[in-house]
Amino acid sequence: MDLGLRGARVLVTGASGGLGAATARRFSLEGAQVVINSRDIAKLSAAATAIQSESDTPVYTFAGDITDAQTVRELITYTAETLGGLDVLVTNAGGPPSGTFDDLGLATWETATQLTLISTISLIQAALPYLRQSTQPAILAINSIAAKRPVENLTLSNALRPAVAGLTNTLALELGAEHIRVNSILPGITDTERVQYLMQTRAAKNGTTPAAEYEKAAQSIPMQRIGTPESFANAAVFLCSPAAGYITGVALEVDGGAGLATL
Repeated sequence: MDLGLRGARVLVTGASGGLGAATARRFSLEGAQVVINSRDIAKLSAAATAIQSESDTPVYTFAGDITDAQTVRELITYTAETLGGLDVLVTNAGGPPSGTFDDLGLATWETATQLTLISTISLIQAALPYLRQSTQPAILAINSIAAKRPVENLTLSNALRPAVAGLTNTLALELGAEHIRVNSILPGITDTERVQYLMQTRAAKNGTTPAAEYEKAAQSIPMQRIGTPESFANAAVFLCSPAAGYITGVALEVDGGAGLATL
């Protein structure tokens, strides 16, 4: 199926690894021009090189911290000038630290809010003037299943992810008349560095091993397996494509059916 993305101009943040890198790769393989961003220039360059080795479309990099408003403005300007505009914005950032409410001080809450919520707002605000000039504009926030149901030991995510979902739903209403589609995507347990870290913290808390925590997690999923970054990226890129041109205001769970266990 042709998703209609050849030549599309795309920015993916938090894309030096994990879900962001997988999503950027899928865009590039679909023929889109892609700018990827993260704070780590070495990992970012390695991700771009890996993507470019599989794709015949250009991949550009911009290293910087998206919790800084000036950096965000420079990133959006660089993307629009380099690609000749912007059609798709994918917002993504590393997840906030794990921990229960008693573990977390106010400074940690403030940092996590800046990372998870404010950076998303800042990126969208800066990108909107360019998206309004596009013929196929789309915004996708990579969020988390914590937007719909709390996850053990992830108090920060459980509080902040629903705010991101509320933002994207509101923007879908407000921007619909301008034909700017706004969606979010909620990954469940997916085999990334972030999940490896979470399994290690769960193992330390529960007196088990990461392997045992992976097995326990897999057993809780109807499909009986952990997701892959590639399967997530396929869904993410589809949501941003003209092939999904009548879909907006969706918070799509990509979790192997894990949400069914809460019904």
